[in-house]
Amino acid sequence: MNQFDVVAAIIIKDNKFFIAQRNRSKHMGLSWEFPGGKVEKGETFKVALKREIKEELNIEIDVKYKLGEENYQDDKINVKLHYFICSHIDGDINLSEHEDSAWIKKNEFKNFNFAEGDSDIIKLLKD
Repeated sequence: MNQFDVVAAIIIKDNKFFIAQRNRSKHMGLSWEFPGGKVEKGETFKVALKREIKEELNIEIDVKYKLGEENYQDDKINVKLHYFICSHIDGDINLSEHEDSAWIKKNEFKNFNFAEGDSDIIKLLKD
């Protein structure tokens, strides 16, 4: 199974982190995640992330810097997840792909069931 690149936005605003609940009909449905998606051929990670967030949330973001990366593989997918710290620039969040969303503080991550991969990056986040 070929590995592909996926970008994820860790959007921070007022010391809170944006998380979204995966669509119930998708792989790992109803688990929580940092939103993002697959990098298309010829795209940079930054361009892919801005495009995915515009498509999924209908907002503009500023991609600040890469926080880290994780490899994740199961019987359905093989991905390298690239996590970027971002800020919300413009627009009201409108979910087109996700079931739900929340703005949470760092100490609230433990209250949510995160998708594999995303749960590993949380320990790198600063308060």
